[in-house]
Amino acid sequence: MNYTELLYHAVILPYGSECTLPTDNRRIFLYQEVWEIIQNMGGHLYRINAMSDHAHLLFTIPPTIALSDCMQAIKNSTSTMIQTINGFERFKTWSDSYAALSCNLFDKDVIMNYITNQQEHHKTVTFKDEYMSFIKEMGLEFNESDWNG
Repeated sequence: MNYTELLYHAVILPYGSECTLPTDNRRIFLYQEVWEIIQNMGGHLYRINAMSDHAHLLFTIPPTIALSDCMQAIKNSTSTMIQTINGFERFKTWSDSYAALSCNLFDKDVIMNYITNQQEHHKTVTFKDEYMSFIKEMGLEFNESDWNG
């Protein structure tokens, strides 16, 4: 038997980095859809939280599922579903890009706390600064064109 636990922290943003996600209890529809997608893949969603212009996810998926396939499934399914929900009228679709990194399981609680406290965090840090920092943390260079589509 193989034993794996691959933990990912991903960030997705609406197309054009626009503030099109509701910030009230209607977000629960998005959260439930993401939870169901990951669960159906055999994974586990540890935490999700969304601001009006992005969503953070902390999850596991089996090693037989490519991260890119998982992210595409999440974005496709949630785009279709939330456009039918009252309160998401301004949402068009997700950006083509996303950011994700693998995380140390020993940091899981710290990352869950970080995701839970997004509303407080963004009182002092803009999402664009946070996203650029996230990309740089991965050792990559931020591409400004990804920000707008």
